[in-house]
Amino acid sequence: MSDEMRARPQGPVGDSYAIDGIWVVAARGELDSETIGPLNETLVEAGNLHPIVVLDASAVTFADSTCLNMLLRVHRITRLRIAAPRQQLVRLLALTGADTVLDVHTTLDEAVRA
Repeated sequence: MSDEMRARPQGPVGDSYAIDGIWVVAARGELDSETIGPLNETLVEAGNLHPIVVLDASAVTFADSTCLNMLLRVHRITRLRIAAPRQQLVRLLALTGADTVLDVHTTLDEAVRA
């Protein structure tokens, strides 16, 4: 794994690491068309390298349709699990019906063990 993917000090991507053979990518802050690029790159790279990727969304404060579209695209290339989304993201997924397509879990531990 490249050092760049391993940890990013700023922007929407936090640490990326393995837990029990599952690749975890931590996201943070606001995820919209202005900020989504680095997270998209990280998730696509992880999806191409790992059969299961967990997005730790516990520090995501806002997500819009750009984020939703990215999640659905990444879901096509790997088994994407979304962990610990805050209420705003949960609402977005529910309103669009994406929660019936995407694998959403209330905690990181639950997502890793699913």
